[in-house]
Amino acid sequence: MAGSALVTGSSRGIGRAIAKELAREGWDVCVNYIKHQAEAEALTEELRAMGRRCIAVQADVADEAACRAMVRQAETRLGPVELLVNNAGISYAGLFQDLSAADWDRCLAVNLTGARNMVQAVLPHMLDIKAGAIVNISSIWGLRGASCEVAYACSKAGIVALTRSLAMELAPSHIRVNAVAPGCIETDMVRVLGEDTVRSLIEETPLGRLGQPEDIAHAAAFLASEKASFITGQILTVDGGFIG
Repeated sequence: MAGSALVTGSSRGIGRAIAKELAREGWDVCVNYIKHQAEAEALTEELRAMGRRCIAVQADVADEAACRAMVRQAETRLGPVELLVNNAGISYAGLFQDLSAADWDRCLAVNLTGARNMVQAVLPHMLDIKAGAIVNISSIWGLRGASCEVAYACSKAGIVALTRSLAMELAPSHIRVNAVAPGCIETDMVRVLGEDTVRSLIEETPLGRLGQPEDIAHAAAFLASEKASFITGQILTVDGGFIG
């Protein structure tokens, strides 16, 4: 089904790994970033060297107008978006009583409302052709909860509900919606927790290691592929057995 894919937050980390895996699978890719322009442009060059068409577009997914403009640019330069991967996300670590209203609002705006903005932007074409795939990146913390990351956990729990609800609503139009719930993955978001915390997370993971961005990329690419053509509304947990 490979055509045009858009991966939000894909200049680094999990998003970057997903963009590369999709390119290997034959997708042309719109790389989205908000701050890391150099990394995004380097990735586009790498994907072009693989023989894929690729563009990098700056957009804050919390901005509805920016999302629609990015999708229009992707459609113009790569063709209609047939796969959306909602990966962009931010986190705030700290006690709940210290969480400001601004930080709460921003976390939900990027992680949850951003997914809503992107789905609404790509949906008209998918509904028109009665086909398409949406893969949302949630988190095990959205399934289990997370001390000192309440806003993040709430936003990722919202992604679970969004995935399951949209899957039911869009199934008659043959649009599949699934999610990947990563566990503890070796990214900047985990490294900032400090060595002691990371060591503890590794000890709590039955497979005895942090996951790699590629582990999530493989899962996302599978859910996007025809191999998953009878799968929708599912949350695929990729966590080394962390939450069982």
